[in-house]
Amino acid sequence: MRIPGMSWSPDLMSVAPVRWACTFAVLLALAACSGSSGPQEYPSGTIRIVVPYPPGGFNDTFARTAAQKLNDTWGQPVIVENRAGGNTTIGSGLVARAPADGHTLLIVSFAFAANPGLYDELPYDTLGDFAPVILAAGTANVLVTRPDLPVDSVPELIALARAQPGALNYASAGNGSSNHLSMELFKSLTGTEFVHVPYRGSAPAVADLLGGQVDVMFDNTPNVMPHVRVGRLRALAVSTRARSRFTPELLTVEESGVPGFDVPVWFGVVAPAGTPRPVIDQLNAAFNRLLRMPDVLRLFDQQGVEPRGGTPEEFDTFLRTQIETWAAVVKASGARPE
Repeated sequence: MRIPGMSWSPDLMSVAPVRWACTFAVLLALAACSGSSGPQEYPSGTIRIVVPYPPGGFNDTFARTAAQKLNDTWGQPVIVENRAGGNTTIGSGLVARAPADGHTLLIVSFAFAANPGLYDELPYDTLGDFAPVILAAGTANVLVTRPDLPVDSVPELIALARAQPGALNYASAGNGSSNHLSMELFKSLTGTEFVHVPYRGSAPAVADLLGGQVDVMFDNTPNVMPHVRVGRLRALAVSTRARSRFTPELLTVEESGVPGFDVPVWFGVVAPAGTPRPVIDQLNAAFNRLLRMPDVLRLFDQQGVEPRGGTPEEFDTFLRTQIETWAAVVKASGARPE
């Protein structure tokens, strides 16, 4: 039989059956591969959780707890990678550029929403380059001082700062952190002046506060209350509008005479933008499950942190509100990166 467009010769005729057989075998193999190459099950390999802070704070604790639980659930390796620096922008930029397949996640917190208002340019688009997964937890900042500072209350701290403008300094976990902007808001509302001493994370900042190298700071409840309870730091107030159930004895800053002061602290998870919605939903469900586990709840309780949870859409709305809120605070306070 002659196929139109093909010229035949005796030599070709002698090898044609072999060539057709080879071609047919290749086509069958390709068809078999394409028939079994549908969407891979997630996860299909190692999951990396990037923490844009050094080890030691609750961001790191939460990431390592989640890594263990996700490993137990899926049987895939889950590793935690601390990529501190640039006020979280180094680790965040790394995840923004990662493959959008759900195998790279980012732990985000207050600075993630504050940075757009603090910096003229970022190496990523905070809303455009990430897909919200879940708002995982929340807590309050505690206003603490070195124990030998001669103040026992917020009014006394304000009086001392006004009497010695610029003589007191305060530590933070970095520019744009909740520690930084809590104090910038405090300065703005009280008419006081403190010198900012930024660190690369909460752990070294607290270490220097314990050592007396700095005078005061706001920091997350789990980072400072263990030191308060043994007398190594003095707690004055909490940053949230309502008192914390973990420290009911502490007044809020607002109750202490600073109207309008309210700084909630939060922790969440995002993935690179473009991550398939079924993968986001699977991650969201897994995190919601682990946030209800009794041992995780005990850990959070010991750390002074409240579990949250919810949908990606709820976290997206929350993020947008936080970005807008802190852009306004930065503008009003004049806070700048240092």
